[in-house]
Amino acid sequence: MRRAAVAIAAGAMAVSLAACGSAKESGDSADKSDSAAKKGDDIKVGLLLPENQTARYEQFDKPVIEKKVKELTNNKGEVIYANAKQDATLQNQQVDTMVTNKVDVLIVDAVDYKAIAGSVKKAKDAGIKVVAFDRLAEGPIDAYTSFDNVTVGKTQGEALLKALGDKAKDSQIVMMNGSATDPNAAQFKQGAHAALDGKVKIGREYDTKEWKPENANANMEGAISALGKGKIQGVYSANDGMAGGIITALKAAGIKNIPVTGQDAELAGVQRIVAGEQYMSVFKSYPQEGQVAAEMAVRLAKGESLDGLANDKVDSGTTKGVPAVIVPVVSLTKDNIKETVIKDGFYTIDQICSGNYKAACDKLGLK
Repeated sequence: MRRAAVAIAAGAMAVSLAACGSAKESGDSADKSDSAAKKGDDIKVGLLLPENQTARYEQFDKPVIEKKVKELTNNKGEVIYANAKQDATLQNQQVDTMVTNKVDVLIVDAVDYKAIAGSVKKAKDAGIKVVAFDRLAEGPIDAYTSFDNVTVGKTQGEALLKALGDKAKDSQIVMMNGSATDPNAAQFKQGAHAALDGKVKIGREYDTKEWKPENANANMEGAISALGKGKIQGVYSANDGMAGGIITALKAAGIKNIPVTGQDAELAGVQRIVAGEQYMSVFKSYPQEGQVAAEMAVRLAKGESLDGLANDKVDSGTTKGVPAVIVPVVSLTKDNIKETVIKDGFYTIDQICSGNYKAACDKLGLK
């Protein structure tokens, strides 16, 4: 069992993470890579992303992967891109198109991790390697890169408890989890419950269809109606997009100054943190994750080994011992904006502190 150290700013400590699996059960993806016919730099990489409502996919993932593929192939490699717009059936059709176009490798961020399994097998049967990106797709995948999703949820839950402080044991919260079709959402939920259970009362909990902010907004309105305006002291939100919908519902009900979590460090989420409307987000280095996915894809397309790159193993529901790279995460609050999203070049101070956010930025020393 190999381990990856994941940084959590809230605790300022390293946590050992185990990604378990048996290499001999891995579908022999490494052996297949070694025996594959060697190719040059003139490769075609199919990139399938799940939706375009969350800012990260087209703002960070797509350009980072395209740039890294070019860099690793002396500008000869080509990335063929498709976005499924949260439609699992459409994504399966997109895989078919990639197979028809004879791409050498696929990078797939699945809309539905189970529904994609047949398409992954179809690609493999056509001799196309498959990298599961961000979500652990089922089917005979060759490699996987993501963040430690249980740790993400735990980080969010611990941050919410910290915001509630000594009042946590007497507080009632609402949990707004992600989509039931996303395996990451289940892991975020697992980590959050590990942090929150027994330490705070969970008044209402939802799995939010398709991660959509409007669905989170409707769920939050339902929770407020059921629990009462003065009976909610905090909200666990699995990502920033949903946090926006939740905060809109809270404002409409006249509920102010309660902590709301998030994830993805979206610009709007960071601005809400600056303004004091959202307590935290989880900062994940999408450039690092995208670069890893690109390098995995290029190596697999060229018939090269992943040795020295993918030093962990993970198990999906169908495949054991998948070579993996797990990327660290950080709890983002108003206190470490400079050390995270600004330092890593996600956003400039001018972008964050535009318009109505300037005064709040000035108070935080973001100048």
